[in-house]
Amino acid sequence: MKLLSFEYQGRASFGLLRGEDDIVDLGGQGYADLRAALAANALPALARRAAALPASLKLAHVRLLPPVPHPEKIICVGVNYGNRNEEYKDGSAPPAYPSVFPRFPGSFVGHGQPLLRPPESEQLDYEGEIALVIGKRGRRIDAADAWSHVAGLTCANEGTVRDWLRHGKFNVTQGKNFDASGSMGPWMVTADAFDPDAPLTVTTRVNGEQRQHDTTANLMFPFAELIRYISIWTTLEPGDIISTGTPVGAGVRFDPPRFLKPGDVVEVEVPGIGILSNSVADDPAAIARGPAA
Repeated sequence: MKLLSFEYQGRASFGLLRGEDDIVDLGGQGYADLRAALAANALPALARRAAALPASLKLAHVRLLPPVPHPEKIICVGVNYGNRNEEYKDGSAPPAYPSVFPRFPGSFVGHGQPLLRPPESEQLDYEGEIALVIGKRGRRIDAADAWSHVAGLTCANEGTVRDWLRHGKFNVTQGKNFDASGSMGPWMVTADAFDPDAPLTVTTRVNGEQRQHDTTANLMFPFAELIRYISIWTTLEPGDIISTGTPVGAGVRFDPPRFLKPGDVVEVEVPGIGILSNSVADDPAAIARGPAA
């Protein structure tokens, strides 16, 4: 089941995608948004109701939002593919624990919306990822039970402003949270559509050129271990997002680096979910102030 959040004629709602482009609007079914439906464990009931409802909207007529527009927490995982640790060429051993950092909801846009390069930097980069949407509250979750806490999966472009990552000695928060620097979507595919033991692939393309491609079989910390570890120190709530890491091939790793420019199109594809696509534009503030420094 594909669930999406959207705006139509100034109204925010959520719904079910039927076929390729028909949307069943679920906004009038007693839940303010998809996060509220997740918190109420209402997805099975909504699926049954949706079967009897007409598809009243077309995908092309709505503005897509991130699948969960206002999650309480977005937790991102860094350097999680084994060959990414080698990519740093620092001779370090594989880490004992995941590297994690927070992102704020305003740093993500939905499918089809522009990624904004800020006026403060010309180093906007892409990071294609698979993101988990939490569906059931939990603390200190056993790895064996982790999948039961997953509502669904979505694609993410965990866009990064590279030079701002180095402003802090011990954190990357600044470079990871510029408004509209990343994206998520186009929808959430419910967990029942996946075999939790089967590897997934993630591919990132820029202007049609493949830049990243890997399989979750190469994760140093698989999905279940991420949920176990993260839930030790914070309670995972319905609608929370865990973005699980990006493969090698980000723009900063090329010589010379290949950062995103206005007019570029970034696609993140995960079979079984779909393709998240966003163009790149200068932030309107950059246009007003002139070229980035």
